[in-house]
Order: sequence, then C-alpha cells, then structure tokens
Amino acid sequence: MGDMWIKQNYIPNISSTPLSNQQTAHKDVSTQNTQSAFGELLQQKIQASETSLVFSKHAAQRLQDRDIEMSAEQMSTLSEAVGKAEEKGIKNALILGSENSFIVNIPSKTVVTIMSHQSMKENVVTNIDGTVII
Repeated sequence: MGDMWIKQNYIPNISSTPLSNQQTAHKDVSTQNTQSAFGELLQQKIQASETSLVFSKHAAQRLQDRDIEMSAEQMSTLSEAVGKAEEKGIKNALILGSENSFIVNIPSKTVVTIMSHQSMKENVVTNIDGTVII
C-alpha cells in the first residue's frame, strides 16, 4: 500500500522550466496576438467612421424627392468639407456646394438635410455655427 501512495504522488521532472511558466509564456503570446488583431480592427473601424458620412432618414428622403444623385466624387468633396468643419470646431455646418447645400451635424458626421440652391432662395438657415463653401 505504501508503494501505491508513492506512485500516486510521484511527478517526473520532464523539463527544466516549470509547467506554470510554460503556460504563462504561451498565454502572453496568445494575448499579444489577440490584442494586436483587436487593435488593428479597432483602428480600421475608427478610420472608417471618421471618413464615412451618414444620411439621416430625412436627408435620404430629400435626396429621393428631389432626384439628387451623389457621385463618389461629390461624397469625397463633402467628406473633406466635413473634415474642415471638424478641424475648426464647428458642430452644425451649412456646407454650400455648387449645386446643393447640406446641413451636417459634424460630431456624428450625419447629413441632416439637403437643399438645392433654388429651394434655398429667400429661406433662413438656423441652428448652424459655421459654413464651409465647396
């Protein structure tokens, strides 16, 4: 019976590095890889959100009602204007384009409404704190 007790508690020395250190080293590498992948994904999402504009339901309806089509070039120009407004600390901007004007909430990068220049005649634009001309 004494021999069984010794065999049950006998742990052979397989490596010179304790098992707990081997596991910790493996976890550190795994954690670093996960953090790196997460960091890259987070950075991509941040960059995408910084450059992309969202059209509110009202703005989308205005686009449809007024048969306004936004080309990739126009979207790029509008995004640049939003970036300029953001740099200046503008919160709600009137962005005057060659054919259309946009009211944009800069912090959320949301186009609130769109107006053609003809529909802007004799109208007053309120609740803006800056204008960008494109």
